[in-house]
This record gives sequence, structure tokens and C-alpha cells, in this order.
Amino acid sequence: MKLDRTSLALAATVLLWASAFPAIRVALDGYGAGGLSFVRLAVASLALAVVAPLLKVRRPRGRDLPRIVLVGASGMSAYQLLLNWGEIHVPAGTASLIVAVVPAISALLAAAFLGERLTLAVVAGSAVALGGAALIAVAGGDTRYTVAAWAVLAAAVAQAGYHFAIKPLLRRYTGLEVACYAMWAGTVLLLPLAPDAVRTALSAPADATLAAVYLGVLPSAAGFVVWGHAVARLTVTAATAALYLVPVVALAVAGVWLGERPRPVELLGGLIGIAGVALVNRRPRPERARTAAGTSPRAAPTRRRS
Repeated sequence: MKLDRTSLALAATVLLWASAFPAIRVALDGYGAGGLSFVRLAVASLALAVVAPLLKVRRPRGRDLPRIVLVGASGMSAYQLLLNWGEIHVPAGTASLIVAVVPAISALLAAAFLGERLTLAVVAGSAVALGGAALIAVAGGDTRYTVAAWAVLAAAVAQAGYHFAIKPLLRRYTGLEVACYAMWAGTVLLLPLAPDAVRTALSAPADATLAAVYLGVLPSAAGFVVWGHAVARLTVTAATAALYLVPVVALAVAGVWLGERPRPVELLGGLIGIAGVALVNRRPRPERARTAAGTSPRAAPTRRRS
């Protein structure tokens, strides 16, 4: 029964995060990139504040506040602004294919700044993944599309920065706690956009406002809660593999909801990007120790990768 709940939580996370990309396109019909960014984070912050006591979210230590502000600025504020601005001209499904390269960028950042092991698989996989994203970015042939696609890739870099920057925090807090802190910090940083967001909300179509609220309550707030439940009960490999489905589901949802049909070259770039991420996340098989006669010639300790 526990496995069934975990599988359901993982499937719900994939669906929620995948649906965010087309929901952004709908919300952008009534809100600008800045206004939508603030509304989404504000709604998510309020929802998380309501459930935080029930989930036993602790107060962060004062010495961790600078890093929390940093991850909030990168993974929440900058990510939302860049992604929303990019999706003004980039289709939802295409944006999801670009953002799918986040794990590859995270691996490079962790190797550069945290001293994590930089293997041949990480280097090759990152190069392949970024090549796929670049192919999507130049596929449109239109200047507005190209600039917007690069903005989405910049959003992926911001999100990757969040993932590697939270690692020291995860030694002291749960993943859900870190997500709450970052969400609240990101919302505070976007407070200057609040007046414009309020003015826009007064004249926005109902479907755009519903989409903005949906983004805050479900993909942002509920998505992190459900994801935390799933990853606490799964291996890293299983959880990562499930995330490969996010762009696939996003393409399907965008096709049904918005009638989007990605071009073949965009699909090719997306497949290349996902293949690169899969290569980055490939775990080397530990060498089997020989038990015969109690010997294990040239046996080396297996180094765990976090």
C-alpha cells in the first residue's frame, strides 16, 4: 500500500509540474511576466504558510538567511521572471524541453563550486544536453523566438543554481523546509512588482486569474509537498527517472489544452537534451567483490555521488 501511495505521489508531481508550462501561457494572456511571477509566488507562499505548521516546518537559523535569500532569488524570483518572459514567445511544450536540461547544468555547477566529482559521463552528458537546448533555441528562425528561448535557457540555469546552492541547507533542513524558505524569500524579493500585479489582476480575464492561482496552489505549493513525500520513500535514481516524463507530459497537456504542435527540430532538440541528462545521471555499477578465497584483487572503494 505504501508503494502505491508513493507511486501516486510521484505521478501527481509529474502531472502538476508538467501542467505548469501550458498554465503559464494561459495566465500570460492577462498578466505580464512580472505580475504573473509575483502572483504565483505569493499564492504559493500563502498556501505553504497555511500548511507549514501541520508539516512541522521549522524556523530557519539566522546564519542561514543569506543563503536562503540567494536560493530564493535564483530558484524562485529569477526562474519565474525568465521563464514567464520566455513563454510569451516560446510554446509551453518547447519551454519544458529546454528546462529539462536543469540536472545537467546543476551537475556542472556542483563540480565547479562544491568540488563534486566531474566524471566523463557528466561532462559528455552536459555537453549533449546543452547542445539539445541550443538546437531548440535556434530552431525558430525568428528573432523574438530565439531571444525568448535563450531566456528560458537562462531560467534553467537559474533553477540549476538553486539545486546546487541548496545542498548545504539540506544537511540541516528537509527538502520541503528549504522549498518553503526559498518560496517565501523569492516572494519578498518580488514585492516591488506587487502594485503592477494588483492593477493587472483587476482587469485580467477570469481564465488567466484562475491559471495564475492554479500555478501557485498546485504546481508550486502542492507540487513541492507531494514531491517531498515521494523522494523520501524512493531511490534517487527512481525519482530522477520520473522527472524525465515531465517534458513528455507537458507536450501532451499543451497539445490538448492549447492545441500546440512542436516542430520536428524542437522535438529532436528535446530528445537530445533528455538523453544528455540521462547520461549525467547514470550511476556507475559498483564493482563486485570476489568472495572466493576471500580475495578481491585491486578492489577499489565505491565513491557515492550525492
